Amino acid sequence: MTPLPQTAELRAVARRVVWFKEPDEALAEPLHFLAHAMTYGTPADLATLGSVVPRKDFLEALDHAPPGIFDARSWAYWHLVLAGRSPPPPLPARAGLCPRETG
Repeated sequence: MTPLPQTAELRAVARRVVWFKEPDEALAEPLHFLAHAMTYGTPADLATLGSVVPRKDFLEALDHAPPGIFDARSWAYWHLVLAGRSPPPPLPARAGLCPRETG
């Protein structure tokens, strides 16, 4: 994945979509940052990112998404838009969290 430039515009996006980290810290983790932006970003945020982030990096963020970031709607949307996948694969799951078996 391409490192993200530390521009004022990207810092502003990072502050909005990864609100629990400092912008420079969020931008230092491009995969995590892009997953958040693809879930919580506004159209303006995504336009800003689209001007500096190659499509392949968005696809990489989708294919290696950390569990717990994407919601079902965003997950389905980006799989369709970026990869033509419909239906999408299952959402990433945290290790050790699986549905209980019923008897």
